[in-house]
Amino acid sequence: MLKGRIAAAVTPLRDQGAALDLGAVPPYVDFLAEGGLDGILALGTTGEGILLSVPERRQVAEAFVASARDRLDVAVHCGAQTTADTVELARHATAAGADAVAVIGPPYYAYDEEALYAHFAAAAEAAGETPFYLYEFKARTGYSIPLSVIERLGVRVAGLKVSNQPFEAVAPYLMDGKDVFVGAESLVERGLAEGAAGSVSGLAAAFPEGVGPERRAVLERYPFQAALKAVIGFRGVPVREDVRAPLRRLTEAERAELRAWLESS
Repeated sequence: MLKGRIAAAVTPLRDQGAALDLGAVPPYVDFLAEGGLDGILALGTTGEGILLSVPERRQVAEAFVASARDRLDVAVHCGAQTTADTVELARHATAAGADAVAVIGPPYYAYDEEALYAHFAAAAEAAGETPFYLYEFKARTGYSIPLSVIERLGVRVAGLKVSNQPFEAVAPYLMDGKDVFVGAESLVERGLAEGAAGSVSGLAAAFPEGVGPERRAVLERYPFQAALKAVIGFRGVPVREDVRAPLRRLTEAERAELRAWLESS
């Protein structure tokens, strides 16, 4: 089971984002481990997972699991546009030795309860004995996972990552018997007070030692994934700013402004 502070890790890329940079994963994981985190969520929203191909996601999952070397728990996000790809990724993550599998609902289409139940049930079955977590993020999927679906899945769901805002959109998912990890930095403190098990933070991908949520407000002035990667690079980790299109890199002016902010903060 996952616990505590988890970083929503970036995925190192090169060649203007067209290719994986797997050689950067070990030093990046070292950086996260030395920052005192409990775990990593690979290939989530911060990690550009939805924008990568299934073979690429398999390679990235293997790289993070191997690099963690029992120092950090590694949850692998396996949500994809189709049930078939989601099942393949969940099965692979389990075989690769992931400590947990997380799945967001497929974006774009509107799905009824039966469709979502069947999708998540298939993913949970593919995860086997590996703890299975739902990833609730209405702002990205366009809908919320119905509580009735979670209830029907029962013990197959170990917990959830909930990235909704405001807190009133998180509270319904603080269900008995489910470990909930809060995704919005500004809501973590309240979430923990209300019974959440921990946090999954995109900000921790660049600041694993822990910082106030106000830093996210600064980074969100820029393309978020590129800004995170730039900060990681500024901090001495060999992670390039490259992101997968249609995400974009920082402009030279943005990069200079971000570096100046980091050096002064």
